[in-house]
This record gives sequence, structure tokens and C-alpha cells, in this order.
Amino acid sequence: MGAPTLARAAAGLRSVLSVIPGTPAQPVRPSAEPPGWSLTRVEDWATIERLLTADHPPVGLMRVVADNIDACQRFLAGGSGVEWIALCDPPDGQSHDALEDLLATAFFDFHTLPADPDRLAAVLGHAAGMGQLRRHTRARQAELTADTGGILGDSPGIQALRRDLAKVARCPATVLIHGESGSGKELAAQAIHHASSRAAGPFVAVNCGAIPTNLVQSELFGHERGAFTGAQQRRCGHLERAQGGTILLDEVGELTLEHQVNLLRVLEERAVTRVGGTERVPLDVRVVAATHVDLAAAVEAGRFREDLYYRLNVLRIDIPPLRERGDDIERLAHVFLERFRSAYLSPVRGFTGPALGALRRHSWPGNVRELINRIQRAVAMGHRPLLTPGDLGLEARQGPIRQVETLDDARARAERAAILGALARCERNVSRAARELGISRVTLYRIMHRLGLQP
Repeated sequence: MGAPTLARAAAGLRSVLSVIPGTPAQPVRPSAEPPGWSLTRVEDWATIERLLTADHPPVGLMRVVADNIDACQRFLAGGSGVEWIALCDPPDGQSHDALEDLLATAFFDFHTLPADPDRLAAVLGHAAGMGQLRRHTRARQAELTADTGGILGDSPGIQALRRDLAKVARCPATVLIHGESGSGKELAAQAIHHASSRAAGPFVAVNCGAIPTNLVQSELFGHERGAFTGAQQRRCGHLERAQGGTILLDEVGELTLEHQVNLLRVLEERAVTRVGGTERVPLDVRVVAATHVDLAAAVEAGRFREDLYYRLNVLRIDIPPLRERGDDIERLAHVFLERFRSAYLSPVRGFTGPALGALRRHSWPGNVRELINRIQRAVAMGHRPLLTPGDLGLEARQGPIRQVETLDDARARAERAAILGALARCERNVSRAARELGISRVTLYRIMHRLGLQP
């Protein structure tokens, strides 16, 4: 891309950001400057990048021709937060599908040259107002994501989760994270790592359920050259690669009993022996395990070793499922929509009322991962400003999904939400929370134990 130009305000005039992607810098000038607006040339990318990250004008002009469509797309994909108006050549009678698609999806409006200055000034005013409104919306969304370690949301359960993660990060003990698939277990593990004294070290995530059974030992512990067919050189395992940092053993409940024994030995000895080797390699690694299954029930059923369970379950973190997070669903939906809208240059701007209602009613068996996938697909395929329930794939499935919840499920969900809310308001003080809920402390402990919640 060539250098951009920026319209900087003279005294009493509003400024317009002006860019000509893919060509040498030159000012974009209509037949006459729009009344009340001033365009001034800026010739270097450093200036434009600084202005785009500071208090830049909310509206801009972009010169678009058939030869710079790719450059325009690359520039717009940066998601600068500017409402763009395209300046194009008059129609020449030929078909320009790519140009028409770009104008229809990425611009607030377009004008053919020579542009009428009064009409352009009016459109600039409308675009500037809309830009300010959308920047305000994005600022509210930024508050949602700021200082959260990537854990988005403001529901009582998420507030309690952030406090628990901060406490756990300060302690070097092993952590067990429990949560449904797609609820954000790896994100929680990353938050623990980055807030801990090991933040400068590596963070290694391993999905134990995705490793073929015959390769688990080699993947986790490493192997020596010649240990088996195809082992042509020594290879460090994931545990060694995490030296000085944190390793996440995701879906640890999927390990076989044999591999559980091997992992227990490593955790107890704080050393690993590579497959085919005899040397014991000392480990300086913090272990965070994660699972979507009830390991206590797996122990009772004989599928998980009790000694390993207690070795892993020193500090426990429970991730609330998305269906229990109330207003977070709508907030997250807007965050992800903005993220994908900018990346895909999509015309989608928001949700219809019925779409927001469908998002709130859906039971989210896939949790945040499912929400991300539905928003991503809807934004990529959308061709209207507002998404409908059908765009999100919720219209046909809504009824059957809600009908599968049993009365016991509903009661447990309500109890969990009430307890997490009370604990959040009472700063994790169980006695105060019990008084607020109108039950004894012993009863609250018993219910929390049944629901798998930590005090």
C-alpha cells in the first residue's frame, strides 16, 4: 500500500481521515472541499498508525478503483473503527463484481467523482455521528475485556471465578479445573499461568484425549533415539518442554489406568524418564489438569485412580457453564460479532430482538465455543445488518433443546446460580452467604459438595 493522507481540522473545521490504499500518497479531493470539513496531507504510515490508535476522526474518505481493491481490503481488515465513504470513478459500462461487493459490505456510503461537496458534507456528518455511536459501543465492550485475563463477562459466577483464579495463581500447588466442554478451561489455565510467578516461562497445553494410546508416554515423557521404530533422534516430551513454566493436562480423565500410574509417579518424584532411557530428568513444572467429567464419580466407578485424583485435586477451579451466566451471553455475542465483522468486512452490525432472545433461551451444550462458532458462521454468511435467529441456527433447534432439561437439572442449575451469586456478593464468606440464602452453614456446605462447588 502507498502512504495514506489524513484530513486534519483547521480552526473550527472537522477533520476527515483520507486514505488511498495501494497508490503513492496524494490528497483525496472532491470537486470542492465539503463545507465544514478540511483535508490535509500526511505522508507516512507512522502517523496514520498513531492516529488510528488514538483519538482519530470517526469518519474517512477512501479512493477506490479496480486496481486497488485488494489493498483496500487489507487496509479495512485492520478494523480501525472508522466509518468509510468510498470515492469511485463513474460507471464505465463494464462489470466490476469485486468492486461492487467491497462497496456493499465495507463502506458507509460511496460517491462517484466529481463528488457534490454539499451532499458529501451531509453524508460525512451522518457517518461521523454513526462512527461516534459505534465507538461508544466498542468502548463499553472494551470495558468487558479489560483486565480480565481473557475471561470475559460480568456475571456473579465469572466474578467469583476471576477472584479464585487470582488466588490460585499465587499458590504453586497443582490445580484441577472442572468445566463442561467449551466453557473455557484452557483460558482459565492460561490466566493462572500469566498471573503466576512462572509467567515468563512456557505454557504448554496438551489434550490427553487427542493423543493415541500408544503414543501417550512418548508425547508426555519424551523418548530416546532408537526407543521404538521411527524414533530416529531424542525427543523431549511435553513435560520437559514446560520446564520453568506451566503444563495444562486437558481432559486428563481420558488417560488409561496404566498411563495414570506413570503420570502419578512423575508428579510424586518431580522427575521424568524418557521412553527407552534411564536418565531421570528433574522437572520444575506446575501442573494444571482439566476435565469435563466428574473425576470423583470416575474414581468410584474404578475408571480413575484415587491417589492420582487427590494428587491433582489440591486446588480446584469450577468454570460456570454459559447457560448460567445470564447477561454475559448477550455481551459475549456482541464482542465476538465485532471481532468477526471487522475480520470479514461483513455488513452485519448487530442482532434483532428475537435473535437476542434466542441466544438467552438456548441451553448452550457447547458453551462459549458453540457461541463463538455460531456467531462466526452467521457473520461470515450474513448479508443483512441484523442477525436473526435463523442466521444463528437457533430457530429450528430451540424447542427440542429446552425440552431435554429434567426437573432435577433445573433445580441444580437454580441452586448453583443462587449459591455462586451469594458467594460473589459476600466475597466468598460462606457464613454470610448462608445467612443471605436463609440456610445453615452446614446445609450450604452440603449443597456445595453435592454440586461440586468449592468454598
